[in-house]
Amino acid sequence: MGDAGGNSGLTPTIAKLVGVSRTYQRGSVSVQALRDIDLVLAGGEFLAIVGPSGCGKSTLLHVIATVDRADRGQVEVCGVDLVAADEAQLTLLRRRKIGVVFQDFQLLPSLTAAQNVALPLALDGKQDPKRVLEVLEQVGLAHRTGHYPGELSGGEQQRVAVARALVHRPALIVADEPTGNLDSAAGRVVLDLLMRLRREVGAALVMATHDPGIAARADRTLRLSDGRIATDVGEGP
Repeated sequence: MGDAGGNSGLTPTIAKLVGVSRTYQRGSVSVQALRDIDLVLAGGEFLAIVGPSGCGKSTLLHVIATVDRADRGQVEVCGVDLVAADEAQLTLLRRRKIGVVFQDFQLLPSLTAAQNVALPLALDGKQDPKRVLEVLEQVGLAHRTGHYPGELSGGEQQRVAVARALVHRPALIVADEPTGNLDSAAGRVVLDLLMRLRREVGAALVMATHDPGIAARADRTLRLSDGRIATDVGEGP
């Protein structure tokens, strides 16, 4: 596959998928979630993935985020060939290069906001309290560092999740309906934070969404239908 680091001063390629397909077995029924996906994601680009429920949005995100493997095709993320990589290599890639924001926050209830944010660093054997406080300040939660998820509102929990995804300065941010469980005001705050902070760390952002307002703010919009790319509109930065 191509040089994921880019060359000749060109914008680097963060992710590249060629002929990617993914099939699940549900009982005796085979469900093809992705069909021959070709995709190139540039550094710093904001790509919105849209389409009806069941079209393959989450599966595509999971493949890009290295938490699921394609059945067929080539996948390269941050210079790592995911087809050839073993689980140890994928784990290291996730810890150091990828930040993930989930719709349901997925914070650990027994950890404070600061401890949840520090988790990606701790899993990589690192400690950086200054950086943890910095990102919590950036999401407006410096006064809530010692609070547990159960003591925070939904919008505050999602802001903690955004801080956690960005604490290690990832090259790629993957967000699966990150505003889906929030009211419109909290959702706008989270989206604004994601867009501002991903620019500050220079990360590419891939987001699955049902919200046309969010898609309108993306550099590119990829519409899926029955696991295929129906349209690919817009250009990266």
